[in-house]
Amino acid sequence: MADQQVHEIMTAAPVAVGTLTAVPEVARRMRDEDIGAVLVTDGGELRGVVTDRDLVVRVLAAGQDPGSSTVADACSQEPVSVGPGEPVDRAVELMREHALRRLPVVDDRGGVLGVVSLGDLAVERDPTSALSDISMATPNN
Repeated sequence: MADQQVHEIMTAAPVAVGTLTAVPEVARRMRDEDIGAVLVTDGGELRGVVTDRDLVVRVLAAGQDPGSSTVADACSQEPVSVGPGEPVDRAVELMREHALRRLPVVDDRGGVLGVVSLGDLAVERDPTSALSDISMATPNN
């Protein structure tokens, strides 16, 4: 596995929205797609990542009106990312260093290609772990 590359384990075609997308629309996408994070792009380039927790902490708990807030109000700025040809070990290192659960995969121009999640890593590296079992389970909507 030491020479395995990020593109081999990433989730391709992640959900992405533009920076001006309304918070309620992002929340609905998360619900409908059964995901906890959405990539934020501008002109096809990664600009941030917004999680369900970000919506709660940066919009609701901050007293902002969700109906008039955009994803730009809630997303992380200057997201950490990895290239598709990077070793999986590099993705693990970045996730550890920055305490990330999801790591966007981008091309050399910043275009979004996929996402590597803790679940992806668990399934790949330790398929018998509890996290792997949870990651492979059918969602319970």
